[in-house]
Amino acid sequence: MKKITAIIMTLLLLAAALTACQTSDTGSASPDNSVQATQTAAQTQTEAAKETTASQDNTAKLTQGAEVVTTANVTSNGAIDATDIFSDRDLRQTADLSEAEYLTLTDNNTITIDKEGVYVLSGSAQNASVIVDAGDNDKVQLVLNGISVTNASAPVIYVKNADKVFVTTVENTDNSLTVSGAFTADGDTNTDAVIFSKDDIVLNGLGALNIDSSDNGISGKDDIKITGGTISIKCTSDAIEAHESIAIADGSITINTNKDGLHAENDEDNTTGFVYICGGSLSITAGSDGIQATTICQIDGGSVTTSSSESIEATYVQINGGTIDIDASDDGINGSAKSTAYAVKVEINGGEITIDMGQGDTDGIDSNGDLYINGGTVNVNTQSPFDYDGEGKLNGGTVYVDGSQVTELTNQFMGGGPGGMGGDPGMGGHGGMNGGMGGPGGF
Repeated sequence: MKKITAIIMTLLLLAAALTACQTSDTGSASPDNSVQATQTAAQTQTEAAKETTASQDNTAKLTQGAEVVTTANVTSNGAIDATDIFSDRDLRQTADLSEAEYLTLTDNNTITIDKEGVYVLSGSAQNASVIVDAGDNDKVQLVLNGISVTNASAPVIYVKNADKVFVTTVENTDNSLTVSGAFTADGDTNTDAVIFSKDDIVLNGLGALNIDSSDNGISGKDDIKITGGTISIKCTSDAIEAHESIAIADGSITINTNKDGLHAENDEDNTTGFVYICGGSLSITAGSDGIQATTICQIDGGSVTTSSSESIEATYVQINGGTIDIDASDDGINGSAKSTAYAVKVEINGGEITIDMGQGDTDGIDSNGDLYINGGTVNVNTQSPFDYDGEGKLNGGTVYVDGSQVTELTNQFMGGGPGGMGGDPGMGGHGGMNGGMGGPGGF
């Protein structure tokens, strides 16, 4: 009996121990499961954070609408064959942002771009610059996304080397670039403009670009092209200057300068330096010339309004179209010997031209060579409408002088001065104020 009781007690003790063991396992399993659940939650939170960050990055990235392309209404049979002046990319007002890099301008910081690509710039800064120093065949596009930069002595955008640089403004953005003090040279390079480029540069886009300079506005040692955007330049020297050429296909450009509005000249080569305009709107208030080109100034279209000393000056001025309004205190249009590559000529084949001249020794159209009007409508309001040293012919078009239509060109140069003392015919100028009624004036 005692053996049976002992066996039962042993079995009961074993059962109790087994139950305790199972309870202990269950208790240890519960914390393990709890740990696993915590890790899973942390992983989920991390993934969610990554997704949120990615979402924020995508929000920060620039989004644009459909591609916008300007049409350049160029001519091939003018003094300049403009067929190949503007490339397809020149005329594209929106950038391909699929592989763009995003850069933020900060105070006292220089961003250097050394390879081809599209770079979106944003931010406001003091004494900050973007330097492009890329390969000879690299094309670099700077997309201005509402930047505001004020420098004391250095360009805001400085192109040291590239094949071509595009400065593209984003739609519905205002971009302000200012240099307020005296420019500091970069070694032997006199960097004297808010945008200074040693290579080809194109300004385009759908936004606004405002330039304020203590010297030049935009300087290019090669070609400068403008195909879009709203551009405003206020400066003390030339607003837009280039060694090789300035070509404008579109855009709204407003200039207020103490010197020239557009200036194309290479001091070392007088066979280069032309201005070509086939579209856009250009309003220039200038202390000197509105537009000056060493070789050719050709206007095929667009709207040009100038208030200046001389409005348009070049060796060969050709106007084939467009609307041109001139308010000048010296010569309205001046053909002057600046280049050995072309004969001096002013030629008007089309367009709507209005010239209002100030008092004094001023000429509406002055050519130190030939003057031909073959088409268009020309209104000249001045004491001296035409002055030419070579041949002058009115072959077509409609010409008004002080409101009255004329059928031939009178020559101020050939007409002489104030008229003969007795009004002898052939010697008088415009009526001879000192010679009584005078003769009919010189022919």
